[in-house]
Amino acid sequence: MFAAERRQLILEMVRANGAVSLRELARVVQTSEVTVRRDVRALEAEGLLDRRHGGAVLPGGFTRESGFPQKSHLATAEKTAIADVAAGLVEEGEAVVVGAGTTTQELARRLARVPGLTVVTNSLLVAQALAHANRVEVVMTGGTLRGSNYALVGSGAEQSLQGLRVSRAFLSGSGLTAERGLSTSNMLSASVDRALVQAAAEVVVLADHTKLGTDTMFQTVPTDVMTRLVTDEPPPHDDRAATELQALADQGVQITVAGSVASAAADGIQGRRPRRESPLPVQRRGGPTAQLRSASPLSDQGERERARVADMRRR
Repeated sequence: MFAAERRQLILEMVRANGAVSLRELARVVQTSEVTVRRDVRALEAEGLLDRRHGGAVLPGGFTRESGFPQKSHLATAEKTAIADVAAGLVEEGEAVVVGAGTTTQELARRLARVPGLTVVTNSLLVAQALAHANRVEVVMTGGTLRGSNYALVGSGAEQSLQGLRVSRAFLSGSGLTAERGLSTSNMLSASVDRALVQAAAEVVVLADHTKLGTDTMFQTVPTDVMTRLVTDEPPPHDDRAATELQALADQGVQITVAGSVASAAADGIQGRRPRRESPLPVQRRGGPTAQLRSASPLSDQGERERARVADMRRR
């Protein structure tokens, strides 16, 4: 494919989706991320798009919302990994709220296996995923159907949430920054998401790395309200995404990173774990706060051998 053809296709993808990661662009145009990054830089110089944290967005600083068909095909491996981890946070017999979105839809498919669960949602897709789940009660808000994301919005949805109290809320959005928190491009959706937040004791944000550093028009979850962020491993070259994660962690948000395997599979390199030079404190499921770097098995073996020798000497 010639450079002009590649750039035209890149431009069409960004216009259709609002925001696209470099990884996804490289996959579609069948070239390297280095080449795509050069193409994006050239298109930005012409004022046709803006570069953002490992991707490209529509020009003007704020991305517009993509429709469900477009979003459902973006970062699918990452969303699956995030949903797997998020489902592990839910215990039997809990009551939770789940907002609208393709990532929360993936979460709902996994929540169908949690017995005694009550799920309050404004999303038809979430409700559909749980419709045939045994021992899971689904409570839907009222409101007006918004066809682009199959969500109920408006005053009816917000009023139905008044007086509600659950253990935690799971929300996704269009963008996430340490400065503003989670945001979305639609005013009605943002208003309902804020009502969902008010109903929960804890707020868990589900956002893949393409959302990091992206800012959209309407704030839904301020950073100081976020309890936890479940995200995937940013690509090794995406320093700005890593910086955004560190800034969120510095403000007290628990960061759970899922998807080293999913990211490797998306890159077509099975089993390779992305490297990060600066350690980032993250909250691992089932364990205390840890560094992204894992301990070497060889160093563990050496420690055990030294302990055995010391014990023999004492004897």
